[in-house]
Amino acid sequence: MMNRRKVLEALKERLTDEIVISTYSTASDWIDMSDRPLNFYSNGAMGLASSHGLGMALARPERRVIVLDGDGSLLMNLPTLVTIGRVAPVNFTHMVMCNGSYEANGGHPIPNQDVDFEAMAKAAQIEKTCTISAMQDFTGRLDWLLSEPGPIFASLQIEQGPLGPRSYKEMYRAERRQALRDALGADAK
Repeated sequence: MMNRRKVLEALKERLTDEIVISTYSTASDWIDMSDRPLNFYSNGAMGLASSHGLGMALARPERRVIVLDGDGSLLMNLPTLVTIGRVAPVNFTHMVMCNGSYEANGGHPIPNQDVDFEAMAKAAQIEKTCTISAMQDFTGRLDWLLSEPGPIFASLQIEQGPLGPRSYKEMYRAERRQALRDALGADAK
């Protein structure tokens, strides 16, 4: 099992101009670690990070889109895997933090903690998949995750994170959304 913050730290070190979409507990950690204009925080509608990421990947094919999802969140929107497999955006990387719980809602266990998310992604015809449970493996595959034509699906086996209260209001600031629009608008010039 990996520590989510260590996973995110390794990812942060490799980022250049990718769009990163994160949700709930991962988004809370990500904003503390890597507050940048090309971040989009998908909160308030559990399960939609993958859909937001797919839309962004289709709208902005010139940029890699990385979705930092959770296992509980993905369970709320499994059909998105089928759509991702069908439209197959080459600039799409979907990393699912699997800790077997709805961590943002108090750590309640997901219905089946042994669910094989990689097998679900493969069944949805996402051809490039992996399950990673060790940091050395993650850092060794990070270049592949960020540069290989997608879609790519990675099930990241992580430890349960802190269950304390989190404030998500910082993510909703209008200035954050405007900074993302401005950063993406700069591409059109």
